[in-house]
Amino acid sequence: MAPTLYDVKPQPGDLIEIFRGSYQHWAVYIGDGFVVHLAPPSEVPGAGSSSVMSVLTEKAIVKREELWDVVGTNQWKVNNSMDDKYEPRSAHVIVKEARALVGRELPYCVFRGNCEHFVNELRYGKAESRQVRKAGEAVMVAGVAAAVGLGIVALVGALFGGSKKEDKNKQ
Repeated sequence: MAPTLYDVKPQPGDLIEIFRGSYQHWAVYIGDGFVVHLAPPSEVPGAGSSSVMSVLTEKAIVKREELWDVVGTNQWKVNNSMDDKYEPRSAHVIVKEARALVGRELPYCVFRGNCEHFVNELRYGKAESRQVRKAGEAVMVAGVAAAVGLGIVALVGALFGGSKKEDKNKQ
């Protein structure tokens, strides 16, 4: 069951991670039940939670909305996990800058400028996305595994494939 405001009370400046199935959406809590988030087309009501539009778009809108309108029926949690890596800026500065960005259209790139980059820039002054980094690492591991697999196939082919031709030539 998703947490309620009575179970978890976010503090101004906290990052909110919302689990959308195949990806996570991020927002920054600004107080009084509101968040600010970078909303690509997939975050528009009715667009579908895993819309491919968010990957293809080049622009997104900074919105101020009630936490529950953004969360919907999805699971969510306060996630300030990069506090162990970076010093968070003061809550006052985070909230002030988040509010100042509301209504602005910003460049959007799922790999270099997504909603997680946006909230981390506000909280830490660092535009970083662990979800993109993890996806990149998974792609690299899969690529290395595929290359190793192809290398083994080629090696096996070279070692055993040539001997049949030699046998045919001897006969």
